[in-house]
Amino acid sequence: MRIGHGYDVHRLTPGRKCIIGGVDIPHETGLDGHSDADVLTHAVMDALLGALALGDIGKHFPDTDPRYAGADSIALLRHVAALVHEQGYRLGNLDATVLAQAPKLAPHIAQMRANLAEAIGCAVSRVSVKATTEEGLGFTGQKQGIAAHCVCLLEEC
Repeated sequence: MRIGHGYDVHRLTPGRKCIIGGVDIPHETGLDGHSDADVLTHAVMDALLGALALGDIGKHFPDTDPRYAGADSIALLRHVAALVHEQGYRLGNLDATVLAQAPKLAPHIAQMRANLAEAIGCAVSRVSVKATTEEGLGFTGQKQGIAAHCVCLLEEC
């Protein structure tokens, strides 16, 4: 078994979509980044890559490469999942937490779980997504950005 941890953060900014876990969430601000800036999916990818010591998403999908401008992070996750499988592993489970004061994420959690599970090629029961605020503290609490953490367990196939 292998354990991985991923972390990502993106600034909230007007004029961008707020895509989290592959869900386009209506909000007055969105996440800024080279790709679609899907903070949750980025943390998941980094956890999977980290578990197998394969680097991070910056190594695999550099923000200096125009091919990834506006990229769909769920599609990138499919690529990472294929790498995991090629290494002889499958997802045991993952547990992710999104830190956001706004927008409210609870109504979207089920779809996020389904999107991540589909991209990884596993049962939804292996994917946990939670959301929390930071009670107005820090950059997430002040609605300046959104962060996500993810831990995963990979099992040999």
